[in-house]
Amino acid sequence: MRLARSRRTAAAVAAAAVIAPALLVPSTASAEPAKDAPAAQQELPIPDAAHAPTVEPKVLESLGALTPALIGSAATRDSDGKVNTELLAQVRKLADNPAVPAEAQDVWRSLIDFLGEPGAKEAAKTLSLEATPAAEKKKSDAPDIPTGPGKPRIQQFLYPTLGFGCMPGGGNSVGMALVTAGPQAAPAPGPKRGQAGYVYTSLGTGPAVKSAQKLFVTWLNIDNGRTGQQALLPNPKINATNGPGTFTGIANTGRGRIVSTIYGTVTTKIKGKNVSCMIAPTIGTAII
Repeated sequence: MRLARSRRTAAAVAAAAVIAPALLVPSTASAEPAKDAPAAQQELPIPDAAHAPTVEPKVLESLGALTPALIGSAATRDSDGKVNTELLAQVRKLADNPAVPAEAQDVWRSLIDFLGEPGAKEAAKTLSLEATPAAEKKKSDAPDIPTGPGKPRIQQFLYPTLGFGCMPGGGNSVGMALVTAGPQAAPAPGPKRGQAGYVYTSLGTGPAVKSAQKLFVTWLNIDNGRTGQQALLPNPKINATNGPGTFTGIANTGRGRIVSTIYGTVTTKIKGKNVSCMIAPTIGTAII
């Protein structure tokens, strides 16, 4: 896939995110904890650039092509006020097309399950466990998330993405995103109950800087119908001195299943100069 085509795909998906509040995108990346940040705020799984996952442009293109259909299925309710299962079935047929890369098929099937009955059951189980006194919880019933004092609940986005021209010399940066469910300390100042904390990292870049060109997250709570959009900003307590460029934000999503998209432009400082680059959107799911 040529770079120009990649940019057109990313721009089209990002535009859809602005028009339809249900659109959600970007990927997840991470780096070694910054020395200037408290340890409790650096327990986020952010790999360094040397250990970044491989991102296939063809996979990103396939994911971008199916995004509008999935957004429609999440935002369009049936007569009972639930996610439209007929639309989900149609999207599943698209995902099963042999022409779709296997990695993209896995992502869409995961998202379809999250939007449908399997996701509803998992959300109910998680919220029920949270409401149960610790003494009554069974370890085998615990959701598959980190536990223990100070352990953030990490829910990574469904796939990593690319930032075009983010690296010195014009190279592409792998981008990774994750969500933390409150209440907890990460990302600082920490989401409260009913809030989602978003973290996007552009691997291999310098520290994030403020810019008129923004990185955005758009989210949809498919259980309460609430939607929102906000900018993700540099966080002075996370990777602020040496990078990689890390952008965070806290959203008042309410409790339930959240589908999110991260898209837009990241700006980092590399060798004393500000470098702005557009990222291909990525999608994430989380139970808040």
